[in-house]
Amino acid sequence: MKTSSKLSIACIRALCIDEINKAKSGHPGMALGSAPILYTLFTRHLKADPHHPEWINRDRFVLSAGHASALLYAILHVAGYDLNMDDLKHFRQLDSRTPGHPEFGVTPGVDASAGPLGQGIAQAVGLALAEQSLKAMYDGAKNIFDHYTYALCGDGCLQEGISQEAISFAGHQKLNKLILFYDANNVTLDGGLDLSFSEDVKKRFEASEWNVIEVKDGNDVDDIDRAITKAKVSDKPTLIMVHTVIGFGSVNQGTSKVHGSPLGEEDGHNAKLKYGFDYPDFTVLPEVYEDFKNSFAARGEKAYQEWNKLYDEYAIAHPIEAKKIASSLNNSVTTELYQENPKFEVGMKEASRNTSKTIINLLHANIHNLIGGSADVAGSVYTKINGGTYFTPEHREGRSINFGIREFAMAAIQNGMLLHGGLRTYVGCFLVFADYLKPAIRMAALSHLPAVYLFSHDSIAVGEDGPTHQPIEQLAMLRSIPNVEVFRPCDANEVATAYRLMFEQTTHPCCIILTRQALPVLPGTSSKDCEKGGYVVSCEVKEAQITIIASGSEVSLAVEAQEKLLKEGIDSRVVSMMSQERFLKQDPTYIKETLGNEYGKRIAVEMLSSFGWHRFAPHVMSIDTFGASAPAGDVIKKFNFTSDELVRRIKEII
Repeated sequence: MKTSSKLSIACIRALCIDEINKAKSGHPGMALGSAPILYTLFTRHLKADPHHPEWINRDRFVLSAGHASALLYAILHVAGYDLNMDDLKHFRQLDSRTPGHPEFGVTPGVDASAGPLGQGIAQAVGLALAEQSLKAMYDGAKNIFDHYTYALCGDGCLQEGISQEAISFAGHQKLNKLILFYDANNVTLDGGLDLSFSEDVKKRFEASEWNVIEVKDGNDVDDIDRAITKAKVSDKPTLIMVHTVIGFGSVNQGTSKVHGSPLGEEDGHNAKLKYGFDYPDFTVLPEVYEDFKNSFAARGEKAYQEWNKLYDEYAIAHPIEAKKIASSLNNSVTTELYQENPKFEVGMKEASRNTSKTIINLLHANIHNLIGGSADVAGSVYTKINGGTYFTPEHREGRSINFGIREFAMAAIQNGMLLHGGLRTYVGCFLVFADYLKPAIRMAALSHLPAVYLFSHDSIAVGEDGPTHQPIEQLAMLRSIPNVEVFRPCDANEVATAYRLMFEQTTHPCCIILTRQALPVLPGTSSKDCEKGGYVVSCEVKEAQITIIASGSEVSLAVEAQEKLLKEGIDSRVVSMMSQERFLKQDPTYIKETLGNEYGKRIAVEMLSSFGWHRFAPHVMSIDTFGASAPAGDVIKKFNFTSDELVRRIKEII
């Protein structure tokens, strides 16, 4: 190892110790063990410009084992990113730019939020997929989109189920520009790895169609360098398995004691002495800054300038493609959306998943960079594009993705695709399996990504598949996630509006909840009013004695009940609540005028859990038990979800 390398790694390790000791909180184990990996990657391979951290053609790096964030922050600081020493000193403190786990959009140079183990691997897969997709999407863009995606994981990431979903998918898709470092330190929080893990990781990855390279000594920078060089020319994704010592330098190195607790002043000082680094806390020698300036920064600046020249030449040769690329980098697609909703005849009956298929195909025709797919249910959720091409190793231009039965990885891969920039995306599955996606949806919300989720088979009307496939509490769960907007349209008009609203925005994930059963197009559905989330879809004749609030298929049920009530001399109002989140953001006056009656004279109707509806009404007609296996009509009758039952309940209230 060169003297400069040894000094820089010692300095980086010392910074990790200092950050964590000052915070009195953090995870020094992996940070100290993996320091040579990130040092080698940044100084010898990674192509990125710290002065232009959002450059679209930079190499990406994802710290899947996000608990080692002190290491990433130390590297970003010495590499020249806009992260100063005070930021390092405020590690894990309130409102700092160095949170406990990396957060996208908070820290310059952080390409993905990470920490919930395994998700970083899947996001890296999405980043690698996006690079391949964009390269093939535009004529002559082979060199415009040309970069690698790197990620660092530990034993914990590989034990999480999502990791295998993502690993399997990446191998099948031959995402050869994806390189994953595995910090193999044989220790987890609860003790030695042998307590919980004994599989042959090399064979596992090879069976998943990955290239595997092993580095015996995690402190051998030259061997790590050779492994990366070899990985970059592989025709498969590559795992670089690096054998490290957790907490290297600590008196407790190699044990779980150093995983998640600060070393403390004495042990920290002695560890620094073992590195040959005897300087005050938070010291970075000029030679260390120079090391990164002359390697990483110089390489990145040169690559950035060369790329800009290349792009200017590309724009002259391919002006239409260049204009599309420029317009798509901020994820905005508003100008390409349909300006007016498609027209649907009143009384037409169609399952909202069928309408969704029509709209998805329309969007694909209008949005050049739209790509998506489903978890092996394209024929049920209707995500398949008419005449579309599948994304495969042979057809990178394909904009339909077969994710396989990998719901969690599918959603996290979508996150990675959006983190990359340049694409708009959607994924789909049955609503009951939203549980499998939830952690990735939460990550999308935290990262402010405009992910779109299509959830069909939205209630007990799923029928014969029974309670294992009939969602009850899933919709309430989705509505509970901060920064997520949920749409449950009542007819084709609302479906079209929901899609327009979902793709117009760029700051949060959206879910659209779709039916398998047919829904009639109602005369009162309005695109303009629908944009407010909730509106009066069927007015009272004179003065409403009660307000019926409903969503999805239950809106037509509410209108049917309204007609029956009127025959008995009871006037009522029906409100379609397509999006609770959007409705609650409206002016208080509008909310009050829409809901009309005083709180006690309202009833909410939804064929799922009542959870969350009581903020709108004290009375809720819902289902708070699991469903049953039978034809849909029989199940609905069993749970008495009929207009007659709604009429009966309203009479009791009045």
